[in-house]
Amino acid sequence: MKLDRITSNPNRMNGQPSIRNLRLTVRRVIELLVTYPNREELRQEFPELEDEDIHQALIFASSYLSDAYGGQSQRIIELPNSYETVA
Repeated sequence: MKLDRITSNPNRMNGQPSIRNLRLTVRRVIELLVTYPNREELRQEFPELEDEDIHQALIFASSYLSDAYGGQSQRIIELPNSYETVA
């Protein structure tokens, strides 16, 4: 699939992959999906963001992670049962 909505311009958003040269990075779109699990709320806040933009951002992020881990499709990370915070 061609990711024609993902753009990267070194003079815009520090060269981070963005959606259609907008000031919305792929990373920000992923964050918005977590913040706005209801797509209607997301559309109200970001009307310029289209369903295909979201789709391609998810594909881009998943392929980036796959490449970062040598093409492995799964990676299991053991987490401790309790967490310590450091101030």
